[in-house]
Formats: sequence, structure tokens, C-alpha cells
Amino acid sequence: MIDTILDHRTIRKYKNTPVEKEIINDLIKAGTRASTTGNMQLYSIIITTDEENKKRLAPSHFNQSMITEAPLLMTFCADFNRFNKWCELRKAKPGYDNFLSFTTAAIDAIIVAQNVALAAEDKGLGICYLGTTTYMAKNIIEILNLPKGVVPVTTLTIGYPGEDPSLVDRLPLEAVSHYESYKDYTPEVIDNLYREKESLDEYKEFIKENNKETLAQVFTDVRYKKEDNVSFSKLFLSVLEDQGFMNQ
Repeated sequence: MIDTILDHRTIRKYKNTPVEKEIINDLIKAGTRASTTGNMQLYSIIITTDEENKKRLAPSHFNQSMITEAPLLMTFCADFNRFNKWCELRKAKPGYDNFLSFTTAAIDAIIVAQNVALAAEDKGLGICYLGTTTYMAKNIIEILNLPKGVVPVTTLTIGYPGEDPSLVDRLPLEAVSHYESYKDYTPEVIDNLYREKESLDEYKEFIKENNKETLAQVFTDVRYKKEDNVSFSKLFLSVLEDQGFMNQ
């Protein structure tokens, strides 16, 4: 399993070979063995294999080609709907219509998604996480007919790889690990931690083609702009309100 984890590559091109139902069930089973708050299993997984349904979802993921090319999509949702209904049927009054409860369920769903991703890669499948799920949550809720208490938090494209990309770079271990307490970063430490990343030819080309001075500017001015972050934040908070997670 360690080898599988260390060999992770994001796959955006897939063969048109379907993923067998038995394997899909194995992936779901692996997901259900993930850690979960209070063993409440506050998540649901929407499995999409139908071509027309994938086409309906594509605009919500910015029409990336892998949405329709991948034989399998899995949308992972924070889900208190099922648990709330169980409580009510058992004469218990649920109090989970708040932001903390959403966060709890979202964490459950993300851990499940990572279990599924690891299981998929262990079986020779490729995966790609889609951050667009939270950007376009309102549209996805409508397409997947998600009731109140259910919010999509991430999506995986899954299938047999149609490409063999190189491993992507990662910051050194000392960039992300803090023993005993958090050690803040001095400018000198930041320079050391990011030096190798900034020296890679692919990022130098990235800077050039985006007409920027530094790699950081590509992130702040092009890829993840403040105005986009604010706009999508407002949309997502509105979704949480509509789905019943913002009561005080």
C-alpha cells in the first residue's frame, strides 16, 4: 500500500474500458471502511456511469474532457439527511443543522474519497480529484437530486489510465511537518523550501506563458484569484444555507 501511495499520479486521460461492477463494489466497500465520526457514516456516494448523465455533469466541472471520457464518476457528499431521518424515526431530535455538523460530515466524505482513491489505484485504475465540485455545488445538487442535508464536497474521475504521467513534485518533508509545536517560516526558510520547485523547467515555462514574474504570481493572479475565491465562497455559503447547515 505504501508503494501505491508513493506512486500516485493524477490521471486525466482514460481508456474507454468500463470499470466492472464487482470492482465498483470493492471501491465502495473500501470507502465504507474509512474512519468516521462516531461511526455515523455521514456521507453518500453518487455513482455515475451513464453517458448522458456524465454529459449533464460536465458543465459543472468546467467541461473538462475527462468528465465524459472517464468510465466512472463518483461524487462524494456530506450527508446528514439519512442520519436525521433515522433519529426522527427513533424518537430522537437531531441538532445537526449547523456549520460544525456540515464540517463533520464533509471530513467523513473526504476520508471516504481517499480510501476509494487508494483502492482504485491499488487495482490498477487511475483517478483525478475535481475541486470544481464545491465551486459548482448548486448545479450538482440539482443534477443529482440531492435533498436538504446533503452537499457535494468532491468528485473522483476513475478509469483505466490512458496516459502515464510523471510523478509531480512535492515540497520537502520539513516544509509540512512540525514536531511538538508549529514552527513558523522565516523568509530564508521559505526560500529554501521552494527553491527546488521554482527551479523546475516546467514551472519556468509556466511563468513565461502566463507573462508573470514569479510562480507565486501565477497562483495569485491566474489560477486561484481572490475575486474568484470570494465569489465561489459566497456561492458555497449560499448552498450550505439552502441545504440546512447554517442555522444558529
